[in-house]
Amino acid sequence: MRQGILFAGSAYFLWGLFPIYFKTLHDVPALEILLNRMLWSLLFLLGVLAWRKQWAWVKDAAQQPKLIAGFALSALLLSANWFVYIWAVNHGHIVDASLGYFITPLVNILIGSVWLREKLRPGQWLSVALAATGVAWLTIQTGHLPWIGLILATTFGTYGLLRKTSALGALEGLSLETALLFPFACGWLCWMTLQGQNSFIASSVDIKMLLLISGPITAIPLLLFAAGARRIPMTTLGLLQYISPLVQLLLGVWLYHEPFDSNKLTGFIAIWTALIVYSCEGLWNNFRSSQSKANPSA
Repeated sequence: MRQGILFAGSAYFLWGLFPIYFKTLHDVPALEILLNRMLWSLLFLLGVLAWRKQWAWVKDAAQQPKLIAGFALSALLLSANWFVYIWAVNHGHIVDASLGYFITPLVNILIGSVWLREKLRPGQWLSVALAATGVAWLTIQTGHLPWIGLILATTFGTYGLLRKTSALGALEGLSLETALLFPFACGWLCWMTLQGQNSFIASSVDIKMLLLISGPITAIPLLLFAAGARRIPMTTLGLLQYISPLVQLLLGVWLYHEPFDSNKLTGFIAIWTALIVYSCEGLWNNFRSSQSKANPSA
């Protein structure tokens, strides 16, 4: 249990620190960072698979067109999520990005209701309503929807749904996704090189090294998360997931001095209240379920 909390908590904490990494690459266009992330992630993951001799799944996956199609869709969602996140960080919208990951659990509720026909409990409806109130408030105050947060939450929530219903584990699934993205990333980078626009070639050694380590930086937190998720209950995992957006928010406000006035704080408070209701409702529901199983005659 302690080991699982350490692994999962470390994964979420590292994800929360991502703005620091991407800020050091602010001179590299977001699309090019994304392409390098696809390329070096695959190479790193292939090294992990070779080290673990974990190749048996490849043949089975290649014989399942539906599985390949599903992971092609999840790869597109993942790349869209990565691109918007990188763009947001490097354009001074870390706080807006953190909003997306705060509301992701509540978006997951709605996705489960629509796609999986899951019946929402009253507490879940209340948390969704509070979050919607917070989003509406932020929309009124800024004059536009918080589109960065909504895109991040929707793409990651839908991505999570596809991965939840897939037959592959975290390592195999991410390897397949990056393998499907590899031809696109490699082809685009080759075209940029021919046009003399490849920042990797023209940049300093420091930037080259930062782009090279995008592979392990992407994969290591995911592997820690997968190891932790196997050892702890989903309720504990659900509470730990707030570490990442909280760290991002603190970095955005305190380190990078992004604006966070009282109007924005009010919207975030509504969303944090929704998350508290959501978490407490989930804990109470799990407690009641465990009590029912322990006392079936009650």
